[in-house]
Amino acid sequence: MPDNTKPLPNASLQQDRIDVSTLEHVAIVIFGASGDLTHRKLVPAFHTLKCKGLMPEQFTVLGVSRSQMTDDEFRDHLRTGVQAYCKNKPDECGPWDEFASRFHYIPIDYDDPESYQKIAAWLGSCWDNRGSASCLFYLATPPSLYEPIVAQLGAANMAHPEDGWRRIVVEKPFGHDLKSAQRLNQEVHRVFEEDQVYRIDHYLGKETVQNLLVFRFANAIFEPLWNRNYIDAVFITVAESVGVGRRAGYYDEAGVMRDMVQNHVLQLLTLTTMEPPVAFNATALRNEKVKVLEAIRPVRPEDVGQISVRAQYRARNTGLSYRGEEGVRSDSETATYAGLKFFVDNWRWQGVPFYTRSGKMLSTKTTDIVILFKRVPHLMFPKDYQGIRPPNSLNICIQPDEGISMTFNMKVPGAGMRTQTVDMSFQYDSGFGSDNLPDAYERLLIDAMQGDASLFARSDEIELSWRLVDPILDAWSRGAAPLTFYEPGTWGPRESDMMLARDGFAWPAGCAG
Repeated sequence: MPDNTKPLPNASLQQDRIDVSTLEHVAIVIFGASGDLTHRKLVPAFHTLKCKGLMPEQFTVLGVSRSQMTDDEFRDHLRTGVQAYCKNKPDECGPWDEFASRFHYIPIDYDDPESYQKIAAWLGSCWDNRGSASCLFYLATPPSLYEPIVAQLGAANMAHPEDGWRRIVVEKPFGHDLKSAQRLNQEVHRVFEEDQVYRIDHYLGKETVQNLLVFRFANAIFEPLWNRNYIDAVFITVAESVGVGRRAGYYDEAGVMRDMVQNHVLQLLTLTTMEPPVAFNATALRNEKVKVLEAIRPVRPEDVGQISVRAQYRARNTGLSYRGEEGVRSDSETATYAGLKFFVDNWRWQGVPFYTRSGKMLSTKTTDIVILFKRVPHLMFPKDYQGIRPPNSLNICIQPDEGISMTFNMKVPGAGMRTQTVDMSFQYDSGFGSDNLPDAYERLLIDAMQGDASLFARSDEIELSWRLVDPILDAWSRGAAPLTFYEPGTWGPRESDMMLARDGFAWPAGCAG
């Protein structure tokens, strides 16, 4: 049906609850400043926020990494990132030189205490000029450097100032398994308090992910149906249409379970199933997410072959394969696709299956959640009538076609009782305007500077998610679910379809079709 939604006026991040007047001078130290994340995401996000008037009036960024660069070379490098990845190009909302003058650079050795004394000295001179001691440390480095950086920050007494605040943002993956995540949490807590730690999952910064909370808890018509009495199954898809690219070295150690399921997929599952928090704050929101993770049924080793599918992309004719990617072992058993079935054993969701799939080189790039409602309890129309359509479904499109649609059955005009499935839909680009959908990092950086941890993972969240994933990975390593293969550009292996077919379901088209 046509989308007659008119764009809403002045809808943008600036109309959020953000009040930058509460922020004075903030110093931001980016570890790994010469890397891809800083170039593609962080600095473009800072530039967009500055253009929207959402950065503190006085902010300073210090980039540190092993690369040898001067301040000017660093600023030139950042300009290319803003030019390539930012909606607001350099000089579009003010002179680039004025913005770039806030960025500085120091080459360091991550294990060298003297390097951290240089950082402390630079911060000290910065604060002497502006009278503030607030600092955000951002770890945009490989995970192997998290522990030494945190330890050195502690040794240099940079974690607990006498005035102002200190916070640290840690990128995923947070650990490689439960044991390493617990150790990393312990090392971080030796230096920083939990309320200083912001474990970032950029999926939580997406507007459409946050909208799950609004959709569920700001609309009275959906929450009464959001349970086992009315919902037959839930399907979560996080699909990528590309291969591993330049991340082969990391990916061959991580695989799809560590790269996507332990974080993105489980975050989407918790937001879909959690109980209503009493308030939108970090404590209440994360408490409810933890309750879900505690309620997810642990996977028994003997069940892994029935509730999981692991696969790798490999073309029969073109020679395109994961094992042929540069940096991947020729005999690699790493899964690039995971199909899984979970159950949430609580009052609301008992018996409802949650099917998740994530993989690389799939048919299209999409992330969606499909809620499949139960069939009507009694069908008054002839049971053999072929015009009766499938049950109602609700499609929540996270990316790239952000929006929500609901399907239901209607009578086709004319004689008889011929039916047709129709839908009601809302699209973000037509409703709010395509330019008003901020990048996830914009929201998360502002929240970190304001001290709002609602959209960041807590230590117990991280450990509980590893507790769910580890037994599956362990069983996979022992051959409990044999590695299968799928053609690039398809929706994965047929074994994934068969897993659902055994339960009488099929993967829905979702937002991709």
